[in-house]
Amino acid sequence: MAADASAVQNVSLAIDTLDGAAVLPFWRAMLAHVTDEEGRLGDPHSRWSPIWFQQMDTPREQRNRIHVDVFVPDDQTQQRITATLAAGGRVVYDAEAPEWWTLADPEGNEVDIAVAVGREELWAAAQEQGTG
Repeated sequence: MAADASAVQNVSLAIDTLDGAAVLPFWRAMLAHVTDEEGRLGDPHSRWSPIWFQQMDTPREQRNRIHVDVFVPDDQTQQRITATLAAGGRVVYDAEAPEWWTLADPEGNEVDIAVAVGREELWAAAQEQGTG
């Protein structure tokens, strides 16, 4: 097998921030990651690349809006939400609970925490009730 030099070699996620120390605990709790010696967040199971926080001197007039979807087992959802709130997060949308909640870090960057198991059953039940 020959290596394809045109293929993506490495991907990392950078979050623009004015105060990395304020948002890092939120993301560490939400993703259940650990902080490395360079201040990046890393997956303790090495499933994906590190996340780093790019220091911004001033807010940008136009910031890209992205959000992360984090799927967790249904029985771990409330524990993850509680840890994320304790780490400085806030719930910004919960109308779709218990399927998913949207939380934001101290600077407003959003992440959805969603159940990993049972989504199809929730959607099917909503279709049967005519609400989905």
